Amino acid sequence: MLRPVANALWGHYRRHPLQIVLVWLGLTLGIALLVGVMGVNQQAKESYRKGEQLFSNPFPYRIRHAQIGMNVPQGFYIQMRRAGLKTCAPLIEHRIVTEKQRDFQLLGIDPVAMFGAIKNAVIDENKIKLLTLMRPPYPIMLGEQLASYIGIKNGDMLTLDSGRQIGPMKVISDNRMNDSRMVADIALLRELKPSSGFNSVVCGEMSRKQLMKLTHILPPGLTLERKQSAKLEPLTNAFHLNLFAMGMLAFVVGLFIFYQAMSLSLAQRQPLVGILRQLGVTGTQLAGALIGELCLWVILGLIGGNIIGLLLAQQLLPSVAASLNDLYNANVSLQVHWNWQWGAASLAIAIFGCAFACTWPLVRLIKSPPARLATHLSLVRFSGREFAWQALFSCVFILGAFAVYKLPHGQLAGFALIAFILIASGLMMPYLLWLLFNLLGNISRRARMRWFFFDAAASLSYRGIAAMAFMLALASNIGMETMVGSFRNTTENWLEQRLAADIYIRPSMNMAPRISKWLQEQPDVDQVWWSWQKQTPSDSGTIQVMSIGQTVGEKKALSLKEESLNYWQKLHHTRAVMVSESMALKHHWKTGDIINLPAPMNEGWHVVGIYYDYGNPYGQVLISQKKWQRFWPHSGQVGLAIHLKNGAKAELLLAKLGEQFRLQPERVRNTAALMKQAMVVFDRTFVVTSTLGHLTLFIAICGLFFATIAGEMSRQRQFSLLRCMGMTGIELTLLGGGQLLVIGLMTALMALPLGLLLAQLLIDVVLKYSFGWTMQIQYFPYDYLLTLSTALLVLLVAGAWPVWRLVRRSAILSLRESF
Repeated sequence: MLRPVANALWGHYRRHPLQIVLVWLGLTLGIALLVGVMGVNQQAKESYRKGEQLFSNPFPYRIRHAQIGMNVPQGFYIQMRRAGLKTCAPLIEHRIVTEKQRDFQLLGIDPVAMFGAIKNAVIDENKIKLLTLMRPPYPIMLGEQLASYIGIKNGDMLTLDSGRQIGPMKVISDNRMNDSRMVADIALLRELKPSSGFNSVVCGEMSRKQLMKLTHILPPGLTLERKQSAKLEPLTNAFHLNLFAMGMLAFVVGLFIFYQAMSLSLAQRQPLVGILRQLGVTGTQLAGALIGELCLWVILGLIGGNIIGLLLAQQLLPSVAASLNDLYNANVSLQVHWNWQWGAASLAIAIFGCAFACTWPLVRLIKSPPARLATHLSLVRFSGREFAWQALFSCVFILGAFAVYKLPHGQLAGFALIAFILIASGLMMPYLLWLLFNLLGNISRRARMRWFFFDAAASLSYRGIAAMAFMLALASNIGMETMVGSFRNTTENWLEQRLAADIYIRPSMNMAPRISKWLQEQPDVDQVWWSWQKQTPSDSGTIQVMSIGQTVGEKKALSLKEESLNYWQKLHHTRAVMVSESMALKHHWKTGDIINLPAPMNEGWHVVGIYYDYGNPYGQVLISQKKWQRFWPHSGQVGLAIHLKNGAKAELLLAKLGEQFRLQPERVRNTAALMKQAMVVFDRTFVVTSTLGHLTLFIAICGLFFATIAGEMSRQRQFSLLRCMGMTGIELTLLGGGQLLVIGLMTALMALPLGLLLAQLLIDVVLKYSFGWTMQIQYFPYDYLLTLSTALLVLLVAGAWPVWRLVRRSAILSLRESF
């Protein structure tokens, strides 16, 4: 008995094939974005745990210089080889910029040393020809994923922004090369970046005896680091949590579309269900057939969602890898493999979401009296009552949001607050639209306008949920646009203030006095500022201590959040410090507090100011030059900031510096280059978030588009009758498109303030407790107008197109077919 019932119910999709697309689209794309984000996050975290890895061989140890910009001396590496430490290999890193202004990490290796460092290495000439890297013109190896991302084929040359061509490129087709770096011989990097020594030396597993020997011969200034997973994972948690939140939002929007499609499908089948019930089919049999159908949709959605999600993760991973490399110096593999955990998580979320979305429509359909179901779309008449219950239920989430807001703020509390507000707004929105359309219908005097608004209110029975998803997606896009735009403008303004000098140099401690004296003798130089910095451990993590001079320019270069009276004099003449905003938020410090710092600074420091610092993963403390020399005389990393006189050109002075002192390129930077690099890193960091936001909006627009098409097709009889009563095809098209345009416009007007509220919460709560930053919100009316106009144009086409298809046919023929 169950089979003919199922055939009768499932035959609905043969008459309405477009609904197959609608049902599959919402669930599949929602799962795809969630799986894609999960894949990206898991791949990045696995790369952290593996640490430095070349040619599938992990190097858990890394030797580097403690001072930024300083290299490991070549003589020390030779000493290591003579001491019998054969599992170590030198590395040189250099970031190249192509003619298309895309930058990539180029890694220089010594192939002979690499063979010795790789244990049990099997040399396969067809897979990895490391020795060929040593022969001019010095080929460059890269993995298939990176080559596909760049658009390079085996044998191509790579053109740099300077016009020089390097290569040929050698594409490796196995998993030995699966991260975001290119590999070349050290000789090529010496040509591109003349320098001595190595950026680092990586080492494989060593015995206890070898480790003790290495520690014994390690000179001062060099540090031996173990795997970076313990350091990287806490730093990147906020980044990955933000990505996962965007994936969950996309899944919720997709789930709304699925709910919309299933509700419309069940509503259209209610006359059939009423007839089946009158013929003796029991509610249990109907429930079994419909639950089987729902399970089939879940399976199809899971299969499609996991396949598309895997492809999406593969496309997003290069941008994420580049951002993590820029921000945290983390190397992330570009090869994504499907993981059963993603499937299990997507299955659990999909089952829960589908049960939550479809339980009430199923119960309502099965429990309704057969006589009522036999009438055409009788459930439409009860949409207002359901919307009222839905709005009442949203009040629970409003109270929940209020309760969360009163609790101590934190990152998870911020996400919970945003989720409650979005859910409450989504549930409330259809009821507000229904009330508005009924009110406009009652006050309208013209018959056609009364019909327009009352029919728009009735159409919310199949458009309401899709409009809800559209509003949430639109609000999230506006919120992200506002947050990212505010963050970008704030960062740019902060950099312009902090980078007050024209040239910045990071010399060695021995060379700094000579360079400073030489600079002061140059006619183009106005001032030279000295600064020292040092990272010191504390009970609450690493603290960066930095010195500052007494000049007026250095005072103006500080971007202050709050300060005490006469803070500048107190900083230089009393036991006082200034702290970065992130450190103040972490420790709950305020101006005027007395704080304790790690040795040798010790206790009893007066906080006289808090300043913005958007470029430092550590907490930072600012002290005067005099105090620095007392605590760390001639110690730490020194920096020189050069101010040029008006009209002087930085390029000429940089050329003189290079000739006089042979400084490495990474030790000398002009302000323009620093600004450009910082903003490139910023834009790359948020490109993934922007992509996910646009995909979410695309899912919502597609859902509303297909829901409208399916709904308008089901109203063929109504439009045919209106045509027979004298309405022209153009009038009907304008009415159909106009209804959806009005719904979209009202939805957009609700989404705009909701998006701005979302941006404020993202800035005040999520960013504040994720990264330790705060800023002033800024608004971008042109971007909002462009986003809203594009979305409304798509909705206008979605509403007009199906009606136009119907009215192009004969009115009598359409009326006959509708019966």
